[in-house]
Amino acid sequence: MATPRSKAGTKGVPRHLRRQQMLEAATEEFGSRGYAAASLAAVAERVGVTKTLLHQYFGTKEDLYVACLTPVGNRLLDTIRTAMGEDGTTPDTPLRVLRGIFVALEGRREAWFVLYDRSLPPGGEAARAAAAYWAAIDALAADGTAGLLRTAGSTDPLDADVLRHVWTDLVGTVVRWWVKHPEETPESMTRRCARLFTVAAALSVDPVSPH
Repeated sequence: MATPRSKAGTKGVPRHLRRQQMLEAATEEFGSRGYAAASLAAVAERVGVTKTLLHQYFGTKEDLYVACLTPVGNRLLDTIRTAMGEDGTTPDTPLRVLRGIFVALEGRREAWFVLYDRSLPPGGEAARAAAAYWAAIDALAADGTAGLLRTAGSTDPLDADVLRHVWTDLVGTVVRWWVKHPEETPESMTRRCARLFTVAAALSVDPVSPH
């Protein structure tokens, strides 16, 4: 959910606060428009500074993107690790992870698209930094889904690989849906996911057989 555009103004603002204003504006710009279409001039205008000053603080557009990506990626990684570490891997782990992601992104939902930005120029520092976070999150997903399968009595590595892909796609789809529905709070989304998981579990136990 994007924050309304406004000029923050920087006269008399301490350097660390001005830097934070720039990061917040840039996170919104990258998250709402994507790296390729994002404009440094728009970021500067939003904060009420010159584009030259923005370059002085962060360097290139790619440098600014990485500065925005790092806190987003770290926060989500910490959130997922914490959710997975509570009571070990249990049937409640997926819901804990989703709730943690909703809470971590609330108030800055477009940050999800900073992390998962498909318009990054290949081979650059931005793409490498994002790929490192994707790999770390995928590794956590692999550990979690394999743990769930073990509790269900399955050690088939292909089952684990399929479930990891299903889970990561599910998370991305759910978060994208949530971003489009700003009226949904983290709590309401967690309850919604719990209901949907219950239905999915019921279907898996008693699937509809074709005749």
